[in-house]
Amino acid sequence: MLNPALMQWLEHNAQALDAGDGDPQQVLTQLAQAGVLRVGISPALGGSGGHVSDAVETLAAVASHSLAAAFVFWGQRAFIEYLLHSPNAALREKLLPALLRGELAGATGLSNAMKYLSGIEALQVRAAHTADGWTLNGRLHWVTNLRQSGFVVAAAIEHEEGGSPFVLAIADDAAGVQRSADLQLMGLQSSNTAAIDFAQVAVGREWLLHEDARKFLPAVRPAFLGLQCGMAIGLARRALAEVEGHLQDGRSILLEPLQEQREQLAQTVDALKQGLHDGRFLTQPGALFQIRIALAESAANAVQLELQSSGGKAYLTEHGSGFARRWRESAFVPIVTPSLVQLRAELQRQKREATA
Repeated sequence: MLNPALMQWLEHNAQALDAGDGDPQQVLTQLAQAGVLRVGISPALGGSGGHVSDAVETLAAVASHSLAAAFVFWGQRAFIEYLLHSPNAALREKLLPALLRGELAGATGLSNAMKYLSGIEALQVRAAHTADGWTLNGRLHWVTNLRQSGFVVAAAIEHEEGGSPFVLAIADDAAGVQRSADLQLMGLQSSNTAAIDFAQVAVGREWLLHEDARKFLPAVRPAFLGLQCGMAIGLARRALAEVEGHLQDGRSILLEPLQEQREQLAQTVDALKQGLHDGRFLTQPGALFQIRIALAESAANAVQLELQSSGGKAYLTEHGSGFARRWRESAFVPIVTPSLVQLRAELQRQKREATA
């Protein structure tokens, strides 16, 4: 599925990207050159065709080599999805070509907004009306793909005067936008992940993605979470492939759990694709939350099985560096927003409301 040159680059650079020794500027460039950013987008808009479920599979293939690269892929592709769903055709025409070529980085910035949608936290950016747009103040604490050479970030904004929150795209060169130094993460260090402060940032109406966040966010949530699931899918598949490679060393006792995990993973992936195709997640977000939880658990179980199959070699630096990286990657999957704790809390809330 992936360009062989991209697979080779990812395998060669996976450790460096995780540790922060790789050039974060190159990740998006490599993804764009391989054409993966165009999957699931209409050819009329510069894409290579297909469905968003095809983009999930492509992202999973990247994640099987490097979760750091897949994290960047997710940020870029999610922002592109916002443009595809936005009624602002002029903004889409302005930004999409550079995003697909990897010349401009797109940052989702809507993790806070997705938590807001579920009543978990308040919006962190507020706006005051001006004659031709808004003035923004606030902070986004954790955003990926904030490439130093240029980015545009999506954010859900609260009106200071009241009314429905709305969604804006904000360019990094707007006066008052301040990117922090990269966050010091346990892994995925070359993902351009940082915080953004907004201090009296003037944004015109031409940057409006949608005037009503409460309508826009549920519409993009299936793609936002579906693409995010690709990270867990790719990690689980790679770990299980490593398990199969170790079974030749006399650990055939693990053949049965390997097969069970593969079958369970395949069933969950099929359910995800079916839901993305038939649109059920638009009206049944809980079903998507359950799939996201199940896939995160699949990734964790697969890495645990990889440890058992490799035995003590996993603790030897020479042999276990790839496993150690996947172990760190598996620790990230449950906490990427919305975290599994937040999803479970939302499912409990929905259950209480259904029985009230």
